[in-house]
Amino acid sequence: MPATGNLSGYGNHGGPGVTVFSVPEAREELAKLMPVLTEIIEVRADAAELAASLNGGGPTDLGGLPELKAAQARLDDLMTTVQATGAELKGFAPLLVDFPSDFDGVPVLLCWLEGDQGLDWYHRTDLGFAGRRPLA
Repeated sequence: MPATGNLSGYGNHGGPGVTVFSVPEAREELAKLMPVLTEIIEVRADAAELAASLNGGGPTDLGGLPELKAAQARLDDLMTTVQATGAELKGFAPLLVDFPSDFDGVPVLLCWLEGDQGLDWYHRTDLGFAGRRPLA
């Protein structure tokens, strides 16, 4: 599917309660979400270090079990924040966020992967990440 088609974002393929984004809307939402996504990455790293320490992986200055539980609770809150926008959090390590959209009547997901500079990729819903193509 060429990336020059019409990504309107006004299809109804998502079903009831599913937000369908145009490319500009998804990019705007991603920009708003970047501080949340950055915090998820930071808290995820802290939680991994705390969990490793508690499982005999050596000491950490981050704390112990109470701090791990707090980090896990914070991650739950942050992930809920992402989902509340209508975006779909598909991966945790690395982060993968999809925005449902419509490409000439075909359901697609505008997709951002941790490390991407912006929202520049999409894939058909039936192909998944393996079918990822550039938007431009």
